[in-house]
Amino acid sequence: MALEIIGAGFGRTGTDSLREALAVLGFGPCHHMHEIRDHPEKAGPWHDYFCDGAPLDLDLLFDGYRSQVDWPGAHLWRESAERYPNAKVILSVRDPEGWYASYSKTIKVFRETEIPPEAPHMRQIQEFVDVFLGDRFDSEERAIKDFEAHVAEVKSVIPANRLLVYELGSGWEPLCEFLGVSVPEQTYPHTNATTDFQKHNIELQR
Repeated sequence: MALEIIGAGFGRTGTDSLREALAVLGFGPCHHMHEIRDHPEKAGPWHDYFCDGAPLDLDLLFDGYRSQVDWPGAHLWRESAERYPNAKVILSVRDPEGWYASYSKTIKVFRETEIPPEAPHMRQIQEFVDVFLGDRFDSEERAIKDFEAHVAEVKSVIPANRLLVYELGSGWEPLCEFLGVSVPEQTYPHTNATTDFQKHNIELQR
């Protein structure tokens, strides 16, 4: 199964809600960091690539998925766009300051969390996240510059007819128009709020 939709947006830009929305629209299963978090066996290949120098095998990493959003997949947006030339690209974005505030309260905290021995796959996730994020977001100023540069780079590389720049909170209409599907009657999903992420971090440390 080749990817039909590639998510190029950073984590904390509404990616889990977007994952749920894509599933409603018939583009699931959708790969997201939560897929790796909730299925320990999926962490190994990502760790092998980022941490152990294994060859990049996108077909392996996204096996069984029709779409992808969020890190770590979003880190490979360029490679995925080349590998799956018929896939559309969605760049989820939000106010940069708001993005950094959300990142600081969630992913940054996770990176600093002491992982218990009974959750080795979470240690693997933590390790490969540290590899591809590095020290890019150590300060707010540097992080926001990186965020804005990433948005500009995706826009410059992906042709406009293949790309949707999807602003957080935009709802169904621009997404459905881009994908050529009807707008569902149900409300657009709202999942993985900062408080939900923080709750999971607390449970992880117990």
